[in-house]
Amino acid sequence: MAPSSTPLARLAEAGVAIWLDDLSRERLRTGNLAELVADKGVVGVTTNPSIFASALSKGDAYDEQLRELAADGADVDAAVFRITTDDVRQAADILRPVYDATDGVDGRVSIEVDPRLAKDTDGTIASAKSLWSTVDRPNVFIKIPATLEGLPAITAVLAEGISVNVTLIFSLERYGAVLDAFQSGLEKAQANGHDLAPIASVASFFVSRVDTAIDPRLDAIGTPEAAALRGKAAIANARLAYGLYQEVVADDRWAALAAAGAHPQRPLWASTGVKDKAYPDTLYVEELVVAGVVNTMPEATLNAVADHGGDAHDTVTGTRQEAEAVIAGLRDLGIDIDEVTEQLEVEGVDKFTASWGDLLGTVSDGLTGAAQQNQAGDAR
Repeated sequence: MAPSSTPLARLAEAGVAIWLDDLSRERLRTGNLAELVADKGVVGVTTNPSIFASALSKGDAYDEQLRELAADGADVDAAVFRITTDDVRQAADILRPVYDATDGVDGRVSIEVDPRLAKDTDGTIASAKSLWSTVDRPNVFIKIPATLEGLPAITAVLAEGISVNVTLIFSLERYGAVLDAFQSGLEKAQANGHDLAPIASVASFFVSRVDTAIDPRLDAIGTPEAAALRGKAAIANARLAYGLYQEVVADDRWAALAAAGAHPQRPLWASTGVKDKAYPDTLYVEELVVAGVVNTMPEATLNAVADHGGDAHDTVTGTRQEAEAVIAGLRDLGIDIDEVTEQLEVEGVDKFTASWGDLLGTVSDGLTGAAQQNQAGDAR
């Protein structure tokens, strides 16, 4: 663990679990991920289709496996499945000591279902089960998007005893539905005879993309009132989400599940890289510090916090009125945050689907090249 004098250690001491929003075969084979765990207090990893597409497009770390897959005659979908589950399994093994030391709270690695299934409940359930059984590690999260079709899949998968990272949450209304789906899943798991203690979940509430969508609208309005709200919407939206989480864990329904051994579905701040250079590069970390949450950071953000992070005091508790005022101010200017977040969900699914297409294309090209190399080797 990082020494207590560092900004990252202060963040951890404030109750924020520090996760890395990235994974690649290169990180695994060079020992970089293990170093981040040891030196920077990283206690979890998240992946998504964009991360894997980026990893596969760089370097030669996957070349050997591509040659093996080509020799086996694997098609592109099977190859992507093998490659990504192998990476996640290895990362889960690296983080297993953290998982054991925290009684299963942290030390988790997430892998997402095929984003082309975002509107397919049954397909999502089948994909989640297949990923869970293939990775075959207790410290894995299966990521399921919080689309309307994803909600019943979340409940069904949790009911099977599978741990879930609910992703692509932008709105408070949808977050409320996610919290309900989570509790319904645990109730069904209990009815199915599962021990609730090992079943974990996080709810990935996306942050920076809200400002990325709203700031240009404020700029177009051009008034002092609009300018005063730049960079405020995402933090306000996330803080209100945390307030909703607090309400749920204070309710009798949750108390019954907790008494049966269940762990709460922790809020996870996702999309925490700062897109606007006018803002501090630690904005979406330092303004969302509160005990019991996860912040998953791209490495650039992790390094920024490590280099010049603050004292990590609670910046969420007691901010509800201020956050509500921000949302009301946007509404007064004609900006409907519900409309914005609905569009962000659509764009989020589309982005991950496009990244999945890029991933399939990269692996397809890799398999073709590997097959040619194998043939050339056989001919010699």
